Amino acid sequence: MTESAPEPAPAPDAGTVRSALEAVAALLAPGIPGVAEQVLHAHDDPAGFVRAHADRLDDRGIDGPFPGLPWIALVNALDDRRLLAEFDWKEDPDEIHWQLGRLESRPSVDPLALLGTAGAELPTHEFLELCGRHYGEVGKALAVLDIESDCYPVVCLPARLAGELTALAARAGFAAWHLGGGTA
Repeated sequence: MTESAPEPAPAPDAGTVRSALEAVAALLAPGIPGVAEQVLHAHDDPAGFVRAHADRLDDRGIDGPFPGLPWIALVNALDDRRLLAEFDWKEDPDEIHWQLGRLESRPSVDPLALLGTAGAELPTHEFLELCGRHYGEVGKALAVLDIESDCYPVVCLPARLAGELTALAARAGFAAWHLGGGTA
């Protein structure tokens, strides 16, 4: 008897995706309705969103609608408001520290202040994991919003909300994961 591959999970319906995207935007940008508005515009009218944001999307090599457009809209909207830092796969640890320190959602104390040169030789992903552990010590979480690229779009949020972010992202059909503590 041969085993067959498991059935793929059914795709979420558009209403579920839309409400999950709106919830992610509200979670990561509380009190900033413009983030959700951009994300929902990309979801509800992808062609119109591409026309309205052509220059910004061109920077990412996007010239037309595609299924990941609302997630890209979220990343760009958060970045525009300094609620996200995007790191290359081979980013310098000093640059990571500097960009994390510029986030509006950063903790009031710098959890990386005592790092010194620790981790200076680590690859980007490992250094981000180390940063995530330090952020966890002050009740914050660092999470990656996966855009299926060779970069790390990173957000900072209260640690107690990291699991909710991961679940909402999955409900919307996208991936987010917590840095420094395994999966949230």
